[in-house]
Amino acid sequence: MADYKAPLRDMQFTLFELLDYEQHWQGISKYEDTGVDIATAIIDESAKFCENVLAPLNQSGDAEGCKWDDGVVTTPKGFKEAYSQFVEAGWPSLSHAVEHGGQGLPPSLGIFLNEMIGSANWSWGMYPGLSHGAMNTVSEHGTEEQKDVYLTKMVSGEWTGTMCLTEPHCGTDLGMLRTKAELNADGSYAISGTKIFISAGEHDMADNIVHIVLARLPDAPAGTKGISLFIVPKFNVTEDGGVGERNGVTCGSIEHKMGIKASATCVMNFDSAKGFLIGPPNRGLNCMFTFMNTARLGTAMQGVSHAELGFQKSLDYARDRLQMRSLSGVKNPEGPADPIIVHPDVRRMLLTQKAFAEGGRMLMGYCGKLVDQIEGGNEEEAKIADDKLSYLTPIAKAFLTEVGYEAANHGVQCFGGHGFISEWGAEQNVRDCRISMLYEGTTGIQALDLLGRKVLMTQGEIMKPFTKEIHKFCQANEGNPLVAKLVEANKQLGDLTMKVGMAAMENPDEVGSASVDYCMFSGYVVLAYFWALAAVRAQAALDEGRGDAAFYTAKIQTANFYFARILPRTESLATTMLSGADSLMDMDVESFAF
Repeated sequence: MADYKAPLRDMQFTLFELLDYEQHWQGISKYEDTGVDIATAIIDESAKFCENVLAPLNQSGDAEGCKWDDGVVTTPKGFKEAYSQFVEAGWPSLSHAVEHGGQGLPPSLGIFLNEMIGSANWSWGMYPGLSHGAMNTVSEHGTEEQKDVYLTKMVSGEWTGTMCLTEPHCGTDLGMLRTKAELNADGSYAISGTKIFISAGEHDMADNIVHIVLARLPDAPAGTKGISLFIVPKFNVTEDGGVGERNGVTCGSIEHKMGIKASATCVMNFDSAKGFLIGPPNRGLNCMFTFMNTARLGTAMQGVSHAELGFQKSLDYARDRLQMRSLSGVKNPEGPADPIIVHPDVRRMLLTQKAFAEGGRMLMGYCGKLVDQIEGGNEEEAKIADDKLSYLTPIAKAFLTEVGYEAANHGVQCFGGHGFISEWGAEQNVRDCRISMLYEGTTGIQALDLLGRKVLMTQGEIMKPFTKEIHKFCQANEGNPLVAKLVEANKQLGDLTMKVGMAAMENPDEVGSASVDYCMFSGYVVLAYFWALAAVRAQAALDEGRGDAAFYTAKIQTANFYFARILPRTESLATTMLSGADSLMDMDVESFAF
């Protein structure tokens, strides 16, 4: 059984050769002291923690799961101790402000740390992972007092955080939310209601849990315009900042799930729990988007993590497993059969996993640069970066989780019958990955956000900065055969956007009909850009005689595979997205039963 090994060489390539991170950090005064040596040391040390501490707990945690007993949740053996090591090493504070106990390093570094945590043990990573969004929300919308009381303890890792949105009757449609908040005499609020599917809502790993909760004030307008946001701690905080008496919030049960079984997914009951308004009244959903956007990028990285883990397991197995002889002649004359890695169809699956893992890492690395610029750039730079990230976030979340799941499934297929049993961990990777296309907004919701709200509502303006970047790259590298294909795909994306937009003016259902195909088409084009860029950079390294020639050659070969075998999927997507809504909407609801 293969152990997880952090893909350090590929991370170095993505950071410093593909995306020029050193120059990027030097261009932001807030992060100008972050250089190659510091970044490499951080990534190398976090890799050791993920490989040696988290990865060995992955399968055992899945087998043991979390236990609930009268509101108390116990995490699997070793999880609590691993979290203590995580906190002692200072990992939670990596990218947070110094004034609240953080190290002040670029947020982008946290993205690469999160990938390694996710590949090593996604269930464990859910506990500190939700805290990151909670910290960002308090940091951006909280009062100075709230930052002093809650943010400092979350930055240190002493306390963790959650996001409490979903209710039994309302999932994505938060306008139906019923949890209520009533003003107390002391200025706090009494929060009452039930939330479901709350990741890390209750556990034994931290001293306190800070819930970020959506609720309605008594005089709130109906729908999404009447939602406010509150901080509700598990334990009330004493005047000296310590943990006081238990608040009126309890875990009613934990879910029995398909995957991520070592992550506690909780039903949380709020019974006049003391909470504190964060941000303006009735503007809670706007404030919550800070949390949701953080969570969506984190979930996008889940797709990369599971693709990487699936690839590593598959590759190790395919090198050793002997089965049949190669169609083109014996490759292992000393053995009774050839290793399955010589067979073209196994190569197809391995290269698909590799293309999605490494291509997804490039996209997430690019998004990391945008986050850095939003956090530390000047006003103009931050605005441009924010527009690009707004466009790319639904693509990253939907596309990378869909192809990450595909890569995880290829892992089971590479193992054959052995992939269907738990011993090798391939089936766990599929089960753990499946949730990524559901939480933080399903693929369909992300696709509607991309096509309907982001692209069509801005008349395509929001996509132009990124598509123009692709266009400029293609102009600078004219003559490259991969670039020629990228030019066609980029142009086709623009043409399809216009055609779908025109159809939607006649029938709004055309947006919902085309949206998922449009989102996936966009994802394939985005990854094509990064693979073309990677091929150009790798060829330059070969021409200059730099580094490991085999590594750069493999980059070019994977890029060739992507353009030959993966990018052509866009042709069928173009056909289906333009096929119209009639084939979906013509049938009467009653006729579905026949």
